[in-house]
Amino acid sequence: MKKVSIFVDVQNIYYTTKQIFNSNFDYNKFWKKITYDREVVAAFAYTTNRNDTKQIQFQNILRAIGFQVKLKPYISRADGSSKGDWDVGITIDILDYAPKSDIVVLASGDGDFDLLIQKIISKNTLLTEVYGVGPLTANSLKRSSTEFYEIDKNLLLK
Repeated sequence: MKKVSIFVDVQNIYYTTKQIFNSNFDYNKFWKKITYDREVVAAFAYTTNRNDTKQIQFQNILRAIGFQVKLKPYISRADGSSKGDWDVGITIDILDYAPKSDIVVLASGDGDFDLLIQKIISKNTLLTEVYGVGPLTANSLKRSSTEFYEIDKNLLLK
């Protein structure tokens, strides 16, 4: 049985599925697909903490599915901009878990991860699977991964 580590950039997946499909990602279907006939080494969902009741319920659903939820405070700046970026945290965790895995799954369309994916492939004997919304996923990330899977209606809530 292959060992898999899973990393989900929740904000990226939320906004890209909303923008293209006006729908939400189905984390249960995603989990079933990526864990079928695989041993889960680690599964992380990275999101921001707004202390909102709906967000807390969503985080509890992710935990019930099998994800360890990592929270970062949502920072709203005086100029109206906001911050809640997990890129460095995701990178550190992937670098930590890649050597323990046969497959690394990343759900994100963020092109900043292309060098990371290239690095873990060159340093480890493993496969990388990237899931992202096709038109909003960086081409460099698609090319860097062993397999790119486009998020479509089959991975959305009905």
